[in-house]
Amino acid sequence: MKTTIDIADPLLKEARKLAAREGVTLRTLVERGLSRVVRETKQPAPFKLRRAAFKGQGLQEEFRDASWEKLSGSAYEGRGG
Repeated sequence: MKTTIDIADPLLKEARKLAAREGVTLRTLVERGLSRVVRETKQPAPFKLRRAAFKGQGLQEEFRDASWEKLSGSAYEGRGG
């Protein structure tokens, strides 16, 4: 596919020199650069929380209808919280 882009003159001159030193076309050099930028900026895989369930029998009877304050208070009882 053909496209037109504006490149700053000093950058274009340096790119042409580099392409000549490496024995490649300017097109090849630009494609390499674009490929690298695209590859390096790909979004990482979305975070997936591992399954951490365990076999249990639910809340103990004394906590089934308890408030959050009672649950958290019991969890931290004797631990300074």
